Amino acid sequence: MAKVLVIDDEQGIRSLLDTLLSRKGYDVVLADGGRKGLELFRRERPDVIVLDLNMPEMDGITVLQPVRSLNPDQPVIVLTGGGTPEKEQRVHALGVSEFVEKEFSLHRLGDALKRLLKTPDPATPRALPSPIGKFGDVEYSQFN
Repeated sequence: MAKVLVIDDEQGIRSLLDTLLSRKGYDVVLADGGRKGLELFRRERPDVIVLDLNMPEMDGITVLQPVRSLNPDQPVIVLTGGGTPEKEQRVHALGVSEFVEKEFSLHRLGDALKRLLKTPDPATPRALPSPIGKFGDVEYSQFN
């Protein structure tokens, strides 16, 4: 089973991704900020990191630098809710695997995970009840 480390300061995003990814068969590890994320990265050795770009204590770029020095090939999906072009350039220079806007499509995030893990689906796909979650005004009912 593939392990996904989600590093995001927004509780709603962490909860939503935890629910969605767990139900798809991924082993999900959650961090509420950059420092905790780096600690979990070193301890858990995830297959993929889903990383928020804009966090107050330690932003995604600051997290990404030590990740790259420890594992230059670590697959990373960066989530952003409005990063600047300069930040996006810096992130791309650090070799980010995928870049997804926070107003993301669940299909796009799922496709990014499948590409990075090079698998058609996690170990055991599970049926999802509908609806599975709500964040703001958006209700999520599927993740394929």
